[in-house]
Amino acid sequence: MSRIKEKFIELEAKNQKALISYIMVGFPNEKATITAVRGLVKGGADIIELGFPFSDPIADGPVIQNASTISLKNGTNISKFFSIVKKIRKETDIPLVLMTYTNILYHMGYGKFISQAKKAGIDGFILPDMSFEESKEYLQAAKSNADTIFLISPNTNKNRIQKIAKVSTGFLYLVAVYGTTGVKTGIKNYTIKAIKNVKKQTKGKIPVGVGFGISTPSDVKKYIKAGADAVIVGSAYLKLIEKTPQNKLESKIASFTKSLKKQTIL
Repeated sequence: MSRIKEKFIELEAKNQKALISYIMVGFPNEKATITAVRGLVKGGADIIELGFPFSDPIADGPVIQNASTISLKNGTNISKFFSIVKKIRKETDIPLVLMTYTNILYHMGYGKFISQAKKAGIDGFILPDMSFEESKEYLQAAKSNADTIFLISPNTNKNRIQKIAKVSTGFLYLVAVYGTTGVKTGIKNYTIKAIKNVKKQTKGKIPVGVGFGISTPSDVKKYIKAGADAVIVGSAYLKLIEKTPQNKLESKIASFTKSLKKQTIL
């Protein structure tokens, strides 16, 4: 059983939902990444989503795009990324999800990339541009090695939701808003309806996580109340990392994480 599945089972027993916290590896530097992870663990994050920078991040808004650009300028490549993941793994067994784009895996070869990622300590993958229709090779490479977390949107139809849910493991990622990450447009009625609809379609077979535009404890509370099994917070963390001095980063991240996690306890 994967660490991600184990985590959701553990949380269910505690009557809690999951807080999934996203950071960009190498932003603004390696030291800040390790420090931020310590803060996330201390603050009670349930799963950490680690972004690997990509030159054309189509799903990401300006905050994550900026972090990606800085990370790339700092020389973050695959070997450096895996090296940082190994350092994180020495300190914690928290589930780690790698978020990047399909071309990164395709270029190296799905099997080789996933094998190296697994050895480093990655438990699952989020590839926003991977469609389930083209995922056969990726799924074969990931089978028994790592969770494959696919994305759906509020307007994904019933038939498609069921097909995507079948190839997803770990959790199903529901994009909360139309647009890119970090776009704060308030909590929409269509998102609340989508959560309820997806939960109905999946019938409890896979947890449903909601992400994009979630940045406050109030946001977390509303999505959990609507029935989400997990909430994903990203851009808000990157903004905090950007404006916080290194010597205060761990405590600031821990404090913010605690405020978010509190809202996932039923």
